[in-house]
Amino acid sequence: MEGFLQKLKGLDAYPKVNEDFYKRTLSGGVVTVVASVVMLLLFVSETRSYFYSATETKLVVDTSRGERLRVNFDVTFPSVPCTLLSVDTMDISGEQHHDIRHDIEKRRLDAHGNVIEARKEGIGGAKIESPLQKHGGRLSKGEEYCGTCYGAEESDEQCCNSCEEVREAYKKKGWALTNPDLIDQCTREDFVERVKTQQGEGCNVHGFLDVSKVAGSLHFAPGKGFYESNINVPELSALEHGFNVVPTIYTDLRGRKIHSNQFSVTEHFRDGNIRPKPQPGVFFFYDFSPIKVIFTEENSSLLHYLTNLCAIVGGVFTVSGIIDSFIYHGQKALKKKMELGKYR
Repeated sequence: MEGFLQKLKGLDAYPKVNEDFYKRTLSGGVVTVVASVVMLLLFVSETRSYFYSATETKLVVDTSRGERLRVNFDVTFPSVPCTLLSVDTMDISGEQHHDIRHDIEKRRLDAHGNVIEARKEGIGGAKIESPLQKHGGRLSKGEEYCGTCYGAEESDEQCCNSCEEVREAYKKKGWALTNPDLIDQCTREDFVERVKTQQGEGCNVHGFLDVSKVAGSLHFAPGKGFYESNINVPELSALEHGFNVVPTIYTDLRGRKIHSNQFSVTEHFRDGNIRPKPQPGVFFFYDFSPIKVIFTEENSSLLHYLTNLCAIVGGVFTVSGIIDSFIYHGQKALKKKMELGKYR
């Protein structure tokens, strides 16, 4: 047993030196203090890194197909009545939606931006076409208007050019006009009346749309009724915004995933006084990057933390020892040369 212990003693990689052979120097004390401060700072830094999560970033090809994207918006037009506004979308797959009304709320605004009325009844008024002629077609340019009486005509030459004339024709027949919303003349007169009522007002449009996850556009522009109403609207320029959307997934420490998007924006303004005149409105063009960004929160393991602490202690101790040895031997050599008279 004693022989085994002697062999084990021979494997000691840290032989001890008698304290009588130690020599302490001022430079060594300074190096020790500096090394201790450096160790302490690195220890604090490593400990903070251990308790705070790090975020790893990864770029992958976006292979998702057939997904939908919810687009939220809140846009204010200070001088455009709600009756005239239309919300349209289209994309490169051919999907188009005009004068969208669902999931959208409009707020009529006065000249000072105060809300007059807010209703969730969609954007714009009725789509006003050219007046309906008696023969069933729409009024063409240069053609004389003769509106239909919807079967209440007393003769083939009778025309009903207003909602009141249709009501009178029905009254003479003894019929009740129960569906004025289906009467072209009544619909047109109600739209024009609403346009006149809202002249000088603004409009706030907010809500959301569900669009395909492909390149497309969303635009707010005067609907067809604008060109029929002859209302004076000063904002007839075109403002274009381009969005480059990057799909993003963020995973926290608990493994919960948040699907979101990052984007960059460019703007382009086209004056309505130039020729040819641009289509007035606000246009949002969006495109999707083929690259998806994945952020993942991660914590360092305890073993990694302890390894780094050992590396800090060992590394600083070794480097400080080299510096102290260099200073000590340099001073010793300089002193020896001075004793030999080389530096007198």
